[in-house]
Amino acid sequence: MAKVYNFSAGPAVLPHAVLAEAQSELLDWHGSGMSVMEMSHRGKEFMQIVHEAEQDLRSLLHIPNNYKVLFLQGGASLQFAMLPLNLLGDKKSVDIVDTGHWSKLAIKEARRYSAVNVVASSEDRHYLYVPAEDTWQRDPNAAYLHYTSNETIGGLQFPFTPSSLPGVPLVCDMSSDFLSREIDVTQFGLIYAGAQKNIGPSGLTVVIVREDLLGLAQPDTPTMLNYQVHADADSMYNTPGTYPIYIAGLVFKWLKEQGGVNAMAARNAEKAGLLYHAIDSSNGFYTCPVDPEFRSKMNIVFRLKDESLEETFLSEAKKNGLVQLKGHRALGGMRASIYNAMPIEGVKALVHFMQEFARQHS
Repeated sequence: MAKVYNFSAGPAVLPHAVLAEAQSELLDWHGSGMSVMEMSHRGKEFMQIVHEAEQDLRSLLHIPNNYKVLFLQGGASLQFAMLPLNLLGDKKSVDIVDTGHWSKLAIKEARRYSAVNVVASSEDRHYLYVPAEDTWQRDPNAAYLHYTSNETIGGLQFPFTPSSLPGVPLVCDMSSDFLSREIDVTQFGLIYAGAQKNIGPSGLTVVIVREDLLGLAQPDTPTMLNYQVHADADSMYNTPGTYPIYIAGLVFKWLKEQGGVNAMAARNAEKAGLLYHAIDSSNGFYTCPVDPEFRSKMNIVFRLKDESLEETFLSEAKKNGLVQLKGHRALGGMRASIYNAMPIEGVKALVHFMQEFARQHS
C-alpha cells in the first residue's frame, strides 16, 4: 500500500494506530461477535463505548460536572441554527464576531431567527487578522457572543479567548482546532465542533453545553434541534452516529496515550513552526498572507509567487506522497492542514519538498 501524507482540511487524517485498532475490531468488537456498525445503540456493548468516549473527553478537557457532553449529527452547520433556537430565550439579538467564511455562515443562519449584532469584522483586510477585542461593539443584552476559534479556509486562529460579559455566555465553533490546545471550559457557555478534523470521521458533532443554558429553546424549536431533549436522553433520543462515536472514542484514548492536550499543543506548535519557517525563509517564493500573530496552527495557507506553477506544485507533491494540498476554491492557493493526527514526519516531508521545488523553479 502506497503511503501518503494527507493534508486534507476535512474529512482529515486520522491516527494510524486508531485506524489499525478499528480494523482489528471491525468484525468482532471485544468478543461480542458483532461489528460496532451492527450494534444496537441501546445495547450494553455500545453503551460502554459511548460512556468511555464521554469520560475520556471529559478527562482530556477537564469538563466540569455542570456541563453536558452531547454527541449529535448535522455538523457545525446545523449548530448555526440550533444556537439561536436554543439560547435566544427572551432576548432579542445575538453577538457574533466575523473573521471569515464560517463565521459569516453563522451570521447568515442566525439572522433567520434573531437580530444579529456583528461586534467586529476583519473583512476590511480580507480576514487576515482578528480585530482587537477592545474595539468590539458588544451588546450587554445579547443572548450570547459567538466566535469561530479557527477559520479552516482562511488559516486564521484566535490567539486568545474573548472575555465574557455578565449574562452573555461565550459560544465557540472549535471545529478545526478542538483538542489541539488547552482551553478552560468554564469560560464558555457552549462549545461545538464537527468531528471530521480533529476528532474522528464525518457524521458526528460534539457539543459541550453548560446546564443552565438548557431549557431555553423557543416554543417552535423542532424536537431534534432541542439541546434539552438530547441532554435528557444522553444523546440517545434517536439513533446516533454509532461508528463515528466509536472512532472518536478511540481518538480520545490515543490522545491520552500521547500525553493529552498539552502534549499535542506543543507538537502542533512545532509542526506549524517548521512549515511557517519554510514559507517565510523562501525569499518570497512562498507567502502566507495572514498576519503572523493570527496564523493558524491547524490550517496553513500559502501562495506561490508564480501562480502559474500551482498545478505543477500539486502534481509533483502528489508524486512525492503529499496529497490534498490545494487551497479552498473560495481562496485558491495552497493549504496544508496539520491536525493532531498529522505526524511531524509528514510536515518535514512537505517542507523538504517545498524547498526542493523552490530550488528547481526559482
